Amino acid sequence: MTSSTFTVWGLTATLAVERDDQFEAALATLWRHLDAVDLAANRFRSDSEVTRLNHAAGEPLEVSATFEDVLAAALECARWTDGLCDPTVLAALLDLGYDRDYDELRATGARARRAARPAPGVAAIDWDRAGHRVALRDGAQVDFGASAKALVADRVADEVAVGGGVVVEIGGDVAVRGRGPDGPWAIGVTDSLVITGREERVALAGGGIATSSNATRTWRAGGAVVNHLVDPRTGECADGPFATASVASTSCLRANALATAALLWGEDAPYHLAQAGAAARLVRVDGTVEYVGGWTREGADR
Repeated sequence: MTSSTFTVWGLTATLAVERDDQFEAALATLWRHLDAVDLAANRFRSDSEVTRLNHAAGEPLEVSATFEDVLAAALECARWTDGLCDPTVLAALLDLGYDRDYDELRATGARARRAARPAPGVAAIDWDRAGHRVALRDGAQVDFGASAKALVADRVADEVAVGGGVVVEIGGDVAVRGRGPDGPWAIGVTDSLVITGREERVALAGGGIATSSNATRTWRAGGAVVNHLVDPRTGECADGPFATASVASTSCLRANALATAALLWGEDAPYHLAQAGAAARLVRVDGTVEYVGGWTREGADR
């Protein structure tokens, strides 16, 4: 097995492959996808397509195939979660002060905080698929940060898996295809950014796992601690009974969407996750852990 850890979009990332001779091509595949999605969907780049769209004042913009892939993935996430994973929450994020790269925001705090407002919803995205043009109505602005990284993980894993087993992890979102050198891949699941070696491990040979938390990506705004998980129904950040949700599903993209929605579903999260056929590990604000579906508990307290 060969693996490498690096940083992208201010997040830690890992690539691991079953066979050493896969690694060079796998790494090139990863960066090809990352570069393409960065140019299409990084809202912190002034020359990205999403930035140009958000500043187009409702005018249609011709977009690339990569942008359309990212948009399609975001709309799928919205459909899977009854609209709770909503790419039109950017205005609400800006209201909370998330107008800069996270590292800078965490260091300096938000400049200001405006009154919360609900997201306009995906109906405000006008996508002419035949003409490859997108326009935003009702003052909508879009952010694809969460779903885009999960999409990259899935796409890279699918492409690399032709030559053997692979794991692609970006910011806690993990895509798994095939086996590791000694059997199924063992994926550690943690509630924080601190790795102790005592984390629970889940054995996977396909699909994906994603973890969302309202406690790890926070900053101060208006005298309060806020986070990046926004409820599109209110424009407020997540403040439910669960602090962390780890979800295993058929793809990294679907796992990411369900993990995000779990923190907004509140007490109904176990029901919705079970209905979606997902396995999950939910950590309440008080530290109590609840399991959903076939989530394995092997490897805890090592």
